[in-house]
Amino acid sequence: MRPQDHIAADHLALQQPHPSRRQFIAASGAGFGSLAILSMFAGEHGRTGAAASDPLSQPMAPKPPMLETKAKSVIFLFMFGGPSQVDLFDYKPELQSRDGQTIENEFRRGTKTKAVLQASRRSFAQHGQSGLWCSDAFPNIAKHMDKLAMIKSLTSDSFAHGSALLQINSGRILQGHPSLGSWITYGLGSINQNLPGYVVMLDPRGGPTSGSPNWSSGYMPAAYQGTLIRTSSEPILNLQPPPNFTREKQRREIDLIQKLNNSHRHERQDVASELDARIASYELAFQLQMAAPEALDLSQETEQTLDRYGVHEAKPDWHPLALGPSTFGRQCLIARRMVERGVRFIQIYSGGGNAGGQNTWDGHHGIEENLQLHCPEVDRPIAALLQDLEERGLLESTLVVWGGEFGRMPVSETFNTGGKPGGRDHNPKGFTYWLAGAGVKGGTSYGATDEIGEAAVENPRHLRDLHATILRLMGLDHKRLTYFHGGLDEKLTGVIDAQPIQEIIA
Repeated sequence: MRPQDHIAADHLALQQPHPSRRQFIAASGAGFGSLAILSMFAGEHGRTGAAASDPLSQPMAPKPPMLETKAKSVIFLFMFGGPSQVDLFDYKPELQSRDGQTIENEFRRGTKTKAVLQASRRSFAQHGQSGLWCSDAFPNIAKHMDKLAMIKSLTSDSFAHGSALLQINSGRILQGHPSLGSWITYGLGSINQNLPGYVVMLDPRGGPTSGSPNWSSGYMPAAYQGTLIRTSSEPILNLQPPPNFTREKQRREIDLIQKLNNSHRHERQDVASELDARIASYELAFQLQMAAPEALDLSQETEQTLDRYGVHEAKPDWHPLALGPSTFGRQCLIARRMVERGVRFIQIYSGGGNAGGQNTWDGHHGIEENLQLHCPEVDRPIAALLQDLEERGLLESTLVVWGGEFGRMPVSETFNTGGKPGGRDHNPKGFTYWLAGAGVKGGTSYGATDEIGEAAVENPRHLRDLHATILRLMGLDHKRLTYFHGGLDEKLTGVIDAQPIQEIIA
């Protein structure tokens, strides 16, 4: 349990009108020990001032990292639906040569059936000095392979979208736990107090299965939850005041509301988290009216930059679900602008709406059509983001993460398609993520799946190890980053031992 958590708990216990015996003992006895620990903690790590002495009043105040790092921000590029590793980065000559052969395939845990191997229809080549493999589905990302650290042996626990999404985003397959962005903002705070510390941008086709719990703060204070930003004309709903409502008048109204809220909070310490978040939200909303439009104003960018991201690219007309690169490109460019302004964690979703269709990366009904839809939507923007961050000197302080909730099977799916071949089913037994930027050893490939790309066999690593790696790169120790809840020191990585993947850390 972190010392500031002890202080927060002691503060709440003492302020309650009728504290329980346990609360009284903790506050009056253990509280003095907590004060001593906090004093030592502040001396060792420099966590002093409002952020340490009053964690309830300023939950997003910046905090120094636990470990040495150059990283300041994360951009998580999330391919909702499950991108196919054997068609993108995990080249399998054996799969190519055995196309059409029948094998026994575990398509759900403990459930096997006969299935037909389906070779990738993409062309693969090695790129850069590292020689990392990439298919022709990503011609622009292929130019940046020396920046990437490929993890090709990840595993997770669920074949279902909803629970798999929750696990990659929160470490658990059940709702109610803080998301990765919440853990990072809890551990590090936010550099810019006029913008949200944790931002989420969704695909215009819809949000992910299991919805807002994917960016929830769970049992942490509500201040650590993600803020949805839209790339439309109204990025944050209901943010702007009515016409003729001056900023001075609004300032006086907010000050009065805050005074009443603080008075209300003083009598209700049992719901302090929610009230603190509400109080902070009024002030943040007031600041956002000035800061958000400026951060989202792409007219400040050069035409060369807008073109690089594909912002002005026309929407394709070959398929009703096709968006082209303009939407994701706009979101990636906004992510770069937010990183420049100190936003700590940005997650961008590619693919949206109900799973099972071609609106996401869920290629049940034809993997080739799925790749032709979604790869051009993200390829150019992601390559532009990596180049832009590097040219601006931001890549060394920005961790870029790419992946989905699981991968795809190397066989032609017929289970969910009424017997129609050509698709690929979910695969949590061996899939690929890549990382780039701050502290990442670029041009590396770690782990491997079997000869057909179905299961991790060389250095298999669970998602909890990926989480530990991301935290480590951000200067956070996954074993020490805890939050006391329900009698336990909860961790993002849970109770099963996890280890950062040191081989991809420079």
